[in-house]
Amino acid sequence: MLASAHGLRWGIERRLEFIEFRLFWEGGLNRSDIVDEFGVSVPQASKDLTLYQEQAPDNIRYDRSQKRYFASERFKPTFISLDADAYLEHLTAPLQSRETLRFESPANSPFGADKLPIPQRRIKPDVLRSMLGCVRENRSIEILYQSMSATRPEPIWRRISPHAFASDGLRWHTRAFCHIDQKFKDFILSRCMGTRLPDAAGASSSDDPLWTKYVPVALCPNPRLTISQRKVIAEDFAMENGEVVVPVRQALLYYFSKRLRLDVADRFDDPSEIPVVVKNQAAFDIALSEAMR
Repeated sequence: MLASAHGLRWGIERRLEFIEFRLFWEGGLNRSDIVDEFGVSVPQASKDLTLYQEQAPDNIRYDRSQKRYFASERFKPTFISLDADAYLEHLTAPLQSRETLRFESPANSPFGADKLPIPQRRIKPDVLRSMLGCVRENRSIEILYQSMSATRPEPIWRRISPHAFASDGLRWHTRAFCHIDQKFKDFILSRCMGTRLPDAAGASSSDDPLWTKYVPVALCPNPRLTISQRKVIAEDFAMENGEVVVPVRQALLYYFSKRLRLDVADRFDDPSEIPVVVKNQAAFDIALSEAMR
């Protein structure tokens, strides 16, 4: 049986990684979580928790009232690396294997593959963890945030009530109620330099209609393309009858428009630069205007 760097069998270490993952990122766990994830018996799950306590005694505490294990204040990772980007990727693909959190292809993989390197926005794990806790417990928190606004050239502490996370494909945001501006806004996670003073929430996700409402965006091939080009674009985007309807959260319409360059479709002389355009433009513009208020 293969042994790990910790001198443990691979299967055992995988379960210890899972325990640590749940403790740090997801607010705790109990024996049933291990049973459900790995299909082991309840006694084996109890042994795994005992072994983890032996391996990392300062990391874990048990709450008898909740019958649940939580991360201690002195938590330091032993079996996992604290990678905020990897956890957020996990959120976007919850049905994938947890192996995706490792981001390493096998050395003998027969496939040649790559991903366009894009400079990563550095997100502080403790900042993300604090916000995850606030979302989970419906609380607010103060963040030290660096805005790009000319009126706020220096970072300031501001209280927000986060309720969700979203990626525009290049950077991660938290969707939150801003206690200063008294409205829901997006805050770029990599610009959150610190957190402090969790408190009662100022609003919840149910108060954010722009997040809960989906806008059907009808896309069609750019009519300035040739017939043959429009046909291949329709196939490329899996269109039916020359269009595809994409449901987009109203709060994310701005990013959707930017990512597909829909906002500059009329500025390019070469239609191949903008292969798809919005078919229901009037409704799209109204929804986008509401989202930008």
